[in-house]
Amino acid sequence: MDIDPAATGWLLASTALVLLMTPGLAIFYGGMVRTTGVLNMIMMSFISIPLVTVAWLLVGYSLAFSDGGAGGFLGGLAHAGMLGITPQTLHGSVPELLYATFQLSFAIITAALVSGAIADRAKFAAWMVFVPIWAVAVYCVIAHWVWAPSGWLFKMGVLDYAGGLVVEIVSGSSALALALVLGPRIGFKVEAMRPHNLPFVLLGVGLLWFGWFGFNAGSALAASGLAAAIFLNTLVAGCLGMLGWLAVERFRDGKPTTFGAASGVVAGLVAITPSCGTVNALGAAVVGLVAGVVCSFAIAVKFKLNYDDSLDVVGVHFVGGVVGVLLIGLLATAVMTQGPKGLLYGGGMGQLGKQAMAMVVVTLYAFTVSYVLALLIERFMGFRLSREDEVSGVDLTQHAETAYPEGVYGHQAPRRPSLGSGPRPRPNEDEDT
Repeated sequence: MDIDPAATGWLLASTALVLLMTPGLAIFYGGMVRTTGVLNMIMMSFISIPLVTVAWLLVGYSLAFSDGGAGGFLGGLAHAGMLGITPQTLHGSVPELLYATFQLSFAIITAALVSGAIADRAKFAAWMVFVPIWAVAVYCVIAHWVWAPSGWLFKMGVLDYAGGLVVEIVSGSSALALALVLGPRIGFKVEAMRPHNLPFVLLGVGLLWFGWFGFNAGSALAASGLAAAIFLNTLVAGCLGMLGWLAVERFRDGKPTTFGAASGVVAGLVAITPSCGTVNALGAAVVGLVAGVVCSFAIAVKFKLNYDDSLDVVGVHFVGGVVGVLLIGLLATAVMTQGPKGLLYGGGMGQLGKQAMAMVVVTLYAFTVSYVLALLIERFMGFRLSREDEVSGVDLTQHAETAYPEGVYGHQAPRRPSLGSGPRPRPNEDEDT
């Protein structure tokens, strides 16, 4: 087969769009934390780019997408170090080097997503150790299960078009594991811990939404009618996710908020990720609306169960991923899938059962491996900041700098604790964050 210039051009653009999502996520997360942790939160996303890239080039791509003969559990090492792949090697009708880079961009943002659960209290060095090991041990394994033709879930007929299982449920499960190992932030459920910069949050979600078109429509690997349908589905689900979340806020809390609007968009986009290539535009509207409503309630669960998922990775990405994965079993149409149909389109319970089984298995694997890895890092080098460093502020203690050296809106700037005797002051103690 010859290279398809149109498909290659579209995949080049889509890869750039998905890569932009990680800086977008950094801004989104940076706006959601308090002033003493802005730079650290942004850096946790940015450092994921080189760490995952190195792991991916060395072994990750090969383990995820080559045939390892391991019963569909894991790929082999035939392409370790990208051996055997030249600029002329094709994956379908596009260069395999481009396909590998496109898939790399997914792995990068999945790792970055996990960081939101441990904002303000993780050692940066520990995060740098966690990311590449996790990318190989968790992400690559599940990517092989779901997306590689030899993967056991792929062969079973489980549908996940652009990453509801591989990206959203994996990141949410892993985030929960890390949140449990590190424990809650000092002041959890006592201090408000509100987002310090809502314009940052909205700018970040705008960049994420922009990149998500490449995330989903780029997965068609062609400039085609299917890519166009997926593009529309991505827009529709984001819109309905926002409307659903705002509706809940209006009737539950009395006023719709900008933070709710941003969160609703993300919830809708998360849910459409697995189903974008299996549902029609009406189905996309249902997926987005359900995700916006369900996730708006799900974020409160952490307070009832007493785990500190700082930036609601579990409540939005895990729950939204579950919504999208399961609704495939109800709303999939033969027009989109060229085969499997959901329950509401006459397909019976079979596809729904497959989707539910895959959701449970992926959740258990990602959570268990992430939990064990985090425990080992905590045991041998410490993952959680000391109480003194956390109180002093993660930006200063981990990076020796602060995003707001002159303070915010006239409030005093963060400062290091006194080296003298007596009680050590809390930074930003008069700052309303």
